[in-house]
Amino acid sequence: MATGWAHDGAVQDQIDSTVDDAVQRARSQIRRGESLKFCEECDSEIPEARRKAVPGVRLCIRCQVEYDKTHSAAGGYNRRGSKDSQLR
Repeated sequence: MATGWAHDGAVQDQIDSTVDDAVQRARSQIRRGESLKFCEECDSEIPEARRKAVPGVRLCIRCQVEYDKTHSAAGGYNRRGSKDSQLR
């Protein structure tokens, strides 16, 4: 496949790098340690079942859902740029 100035395997290198970044980002968000008994946000009690199921939990389910809505994965960024930029 003709890739212009890119070396052989450059596309695969970009894919690998994107996957590595996503894995690193996901691992950095994993909580560790003792779970809290009360939510950091609303101070309501976190059920024991949740504390056992999710090590290091800091938020009750309601606050966790809200957190997830506002901090959803943005999809990262396109390392190759847009097609328009490649055509110019």
